[in-house]
Amino acid sequence: MRAIFLDRDGVICENRPDHVKSWAEFRFLPGALPALRRLSVAPFSIVVVTNQAIVHRGMAPAAVVDEIHQRMIREIQQAGGRVDAVYYCPHRPEEGCFCRKPKPGLLFQAARDLGIRLEDSYLIGDALTDVEAALAAGCQPMLVRTGRGALYAEQVLQRYPEVPIFQDLFEAVSWILHREVQILPIQPLKVTDVPLAASLG
Repeated sequence: MRAIFLDRDGVICENRPDHVKSWAEFRFLPGALPALRRLSVAPFSIVVVTNQAIVHRGMAPAAVVDEIHQRMIREIQQAGGRVDAVYYCPHRPEEGCFCRKPKPGLLFQAARDLGIRLEDSYLIGDALTDVEAALAAGCQPMLVRTGRGALYAEQVLQRYPEVPIFQDLFEAVSWILHREVQILPIQPLKVTDVPLAASLG
């Protein structure tokens, strides 16, 4: 199985300077739902991987983060898209865990759980940490200019000129689908054919 990994804040939803601490603060970025709807027909697992240090900072309990993800998945499904799993790191940067991006722990965990071939997968993010996590796991990294992406674009371009940069998730998804069609024609896949497995870890 191959996957498209997605960062959450700045890729799917708006980044907030005070973090997304409740569903009331969650706002889908323009174009995110259409992008996920378009992506849903491709033969990839769609997996969200996100740093959520708000848990260990005491800003929101894990149960609230879980609720945000469950409601996010429902909204995406109602819009005709899908997310097959969500993995997040609850740790603060100073805790030095292996699951916090730019470390690749979340990607390795998803690969083990879901049988994903990381070397044949993509990661779309809005920060240098996303790019470096993808590279550490052997995935194809992609940067979007939404969220913090506009701030990191020049840095990524200088350090990793091979990493493609896009305006938003819709443009990144379009690039993947076009590239994949050149490699192997994509067969339509019904959303209902894909089991929903929200792995919250």
